[in-house]
Amino acid sequence: MSRWEGNTRVRLLDAALELFGEREYDSVTVAEIAERAGLTKRTFFRHFSDKREVLFAGQEMLSRILAEAIADAPAPATPIEAVAAALQAATTPFGPQRRDRSRLIKAVIAGHSDLRERELLKLATLRAAMADALRARGVAAPTAALAAEIGGLAYSTGFARWVAPGSEREFADLVAEALDELMAATTALG
Repeated sequence: MSRWEGNTRVRLLDAALELFGEREYDSVTVAEIAERAGLTKRTFFRHFSDKREVLFAGQEMLSRILAEAIADAPAPATPIEAVAAALQAATTPFGPQRRDRSRLIKAVIAGHSDLRERELLKLATLRAAMADALRARGVAAPTAALAAEIGGLAYSTGFARWVAPGSEREFADLVAEALDELMAATTALG
């Protein structure tokens, strides 16, 4: 087992997904994931606190991307324009290989209530990062919260469409489309 090979987190994720596909999520151990990845259990715990967190890797980075993109939006941007810029920045790393992994992750999460709960927490964290960044731009708290909620809903709607069976469209396009639909719906509210 080579300690110094690159892509350790990706190797652990791929090993976990292989094992989760072969057997039930609950029956797979951290030691088995590490062994499948050609790593040690100790290396696993340097990267993840438990096997559940393998499925949610990258949340901190995604929150940071969203917040930084909102902060970097042009000064005259409306709150929703800043959120739109953040969503576009956050979807950039989502390519074809990521879609296949995301479909597998989604299937594992769908079968476990504790993982679905963790997914909801992840989405709440992303919305909070957007709301905080908007407030830092001087947006009033209620407006920041609403824009972040709309952004979070656009993100999750676009993601669901992106991982749907047979979907080949780009994640960024699906999120932008979902945001446009949501903005049209808010206008229709009166």
